[in-house]
Amino acid sequence: MELVDIGINLGHDSYDADRAAVIQRAAAHGVTQMVITGASVEGTQTAIALASASPQRFRATAGCHPHHASEMDEAALQQLEAMARHPCVAAVGECGLDYFRDFSPRDLQRRAFAAQLEIAVRVGKPVFLHQREAHADFIAILREYWPQLHGGVAHCFTAGGDELSEYLALGLEIGITGWICDERRGAHLVELMPQIPAGRLMIETDGPYLLPRDLKPKPSSRRNEPMYLEHIARVIADARREPLDALAAHTTATARHFFGLTAAA
Repeated sequence: MELVDIGINLGHDSYDADRAAVIQRAAAHGVTQMVITGASVEGTQTAIALASASPQRFRATAGCHPHHASEMDEAALQQLEAMARHPCVAAVGECGLDYFRDFSPRDLQRRAFAAQLEIAVRVGKPVFLHQREAHADFIAILREYWPQLHGGVAHCFTAGGDELSEYLALGLEIGITGWICDERRGAHLVELMPQIPAGRLMIETDGPYLLPRDLKPKPSSRRNEPMYLEHIARVIADARREPLDALAAHTTATARHFFGLTAAA
């Protein structure tokens, strides 16, 4: 069984002391390939450096998370576009809107989102998308650019059935994290899983964030890492009432096609 973690912040400083061991543990649990998230100019640089060291195993994204939208001046956008053209970069993002935290003003979030969609159009790559508590503005902006875009994935989908239906109708792929393992916030996702067609579903940890709450025994650290993707996959497979190996096969095939990965050697 092979799994692809399509959203891992492997450049995060929480991995600095044991990054090689994190990668080894992931492989031991079937996670043979990963997509390293770029969420800022600096973070994208790190993601590209990591992916370039092992392009058979890794891809990177190039983007600016809405939390950092206020940093996106013209010079930063030019840097981002140059990095988005790197051969190890498979998608533009993480980009989108986050009205839950509002770490950047909403008008700057919308501007940065649109600017990154324009970059994706110019470089001919799909988008890796973030949306939280901002669905109406998010879908309106995305629809404006969608005919020119080369696909996209709703990373870390946590919304409800209406949003899922709109995303699927538009043509988005759906990324599911360990949020589904959280009985307080993610129980609604369980009933939605059968609605995502095979070929449109991908899985991710979003490590070091979103450690699955239902891990047993509970890890001593709250840091999430790719080796827990196997657990997340099992929860999703149970929700879809399909065998784990079948879920692994179609989510891995979808991820490889979307991010331009070839089967691991």
